Amino acid sequence: MPFGWITVAAEGGAVCRVWLAECPPPPREAENSCSRAAADDLAAWLWGEKEWPRGHPLRPQGSPFQQRVWNALLQIPAGSQVTYGELAKRLGTAPRAVGGACRANPIPLLIPCHRVVAAQGLGGFAGRREGRWVAFKQWLLTHE
Repeated sequence: MPFGWITVAAEGGAVCRVWLAECPPPPREAENSCSRAAADDLAAWLWGEKEWPRGHPLRPQGSPFQQRVWNALLQIPAGSQVTYGELAKRLGTAPRAVGGACRANPIPLLIPCHRVVAAQGLGGFAGRREGRWVAFKQWLLTHE
């Protein structure tokens, strides 16, 4: 797997944040049963021991538009991809707006923004268009 560490935060029984980092992050939140369950399921999925984890309660913070995009991302089946343009058309908006909402996704992996690709190529991941994070996006798409 071409990445480092994943930290999951949950409040009020719902996942509110997933951080991806290249090195171990400092403790941010006290672990609870919700964050532990999501982290365990993500680890099992990434190691190929389980299917993509769904069903965890999610509470991402964002604008109403971002919420619409993130809800649409949850409808993309594991192993499938959609272009920014296709998703924008479904939502009646512009591809760049969809890209901005994907970049702002506070719960990557559980809200699968990696399944949205450019019309020509992968597009970006975690706000970057090249390098380690785009390689991680490619790995995720191949892994699924």
